[in-house]
Amino acid sequence: MDILDVIKKEHREASSMLAQAQKCEPGEKLIALAKRIEYALSTHVQIEERLLYSRLRKGAEEEEQLVDVYEAYTEHDVAGHLIDLLKSGRKPDEKFKAELQVLGESIKHHVKEEESTVFSIARKLLSQSDLNELGEKWAKARQRLDAANPRESAKPPIRKAR
Repeated sequence: MDILDVIKKEHREASSMLAQAQKCEPGEKLIALAKRIEYALSTHVQIEERLLYSRLRKGAEEEEQLVDVYEAYTEHDVAGHLIDLLKSGRKPDEKFKAELQVLGESIKHHVKEEESTVFSIARKLLSQSDLNELGEKWAKARQRLDAANPRESAKPPIRKAR
């Protein structure tokens, strides 16, 4: 599978969880969902930077491409700060929920830019064979991380908020 398809799939899953978090009242369900979001985003960023961004950074042919790749890295750093807030262990109050909302907005912006700008750069710099190879590497990396973190990677069904 093409790495860009894999990334899109994970984007949709994260977006779904973030939307669900907005419907949750502060409490235990929100804590569990926040843990899933934290794991999903942290591992996604880790794999994406290692497999795709590093490749695009090295292969950038124009200054604008390099700036776009570094912008994506910077957006990951911002998301990382917000993810760290989720891991703080404090109670899921209104402030916690607001931070989740800001994380969701940040991710939504990042996904939109990445799927247009960064994906365009990837299609220009990498062959279909390269994209498929990176997709396979992504799947293997995901399996390793999930096997090492079975609790965090567990995906209970997302329930509708009432």
